[in-house]
Amino acid sequence: MFSAALSGFLLGASLIIAIGAQNAFILRQGLLQQHVFILCLICALSDALLITAGVAGLGTLIAQSPKLISVVTLGGAVFLFWYASVAFRRALKPEAMQAARMGEGALKAAIATVLALTFLNPHVYLDTVVLLGGLSARFEGANRAAYGAGAAVASFVWFFGLGYGARLLQPVFARPAAWRVLDVLIGLVMAGIALSLLVRFLHG
Repeated sequence: MFSAALSGFLLGASLIIAIGAQNAFILRQGLLQQHVFILCLICALSDALLITAGVAGLGTLIAQSPKLISVVTLGGAVFLFWYASVAFRRALKPEAMQAARMGEGALKAAIATVLALTFLNPHVYLDTVVLLGGLSARFEGANRAAYGAGAAVASFVWFFGLGYGARLLQPVFARPAAWRVLDVLIGLVMAGIALSLLVRFLHG
């Protein structure tokens, strides 16, 4: 069981620890120290839910439903393009950025954003449900459950480490210019992911 759990942990970590929409958002919220715990918990629990579904066999069903993947892909692309535009506008208006740093961001808006970044991104389904779920077929019974648990633990470790570890970078982000650079990078990441989704949709 330990070997299966370690396999799930390492594979889950390799898929989660990458520059993506969720990670960029959690990094920014961690730097602002706004709603870090609840947002990290939502990301980790969402991953755990999707991993469980994949290990239970949902991955095979999704892989056989190209229409469902197409709908999620297009919706994700539209949302990510919108979020990229928001990030670029923040970078162009430092006074708005300063206000965001000084004021407490709306919890409902932050939760809605992180849920959209999670469930409107088809990469989440393809990586977490289809790939992780498909590879769980190597294991049976308790070992399969341990594999899924290992992958879920990797998600919890990563998101809480990223959210709370971001404050170590706060000395760097004491300067407004650093926030501008971060928002530009976030915008580029979101736009890049959205463009790749749009290309996939058009060629699907």
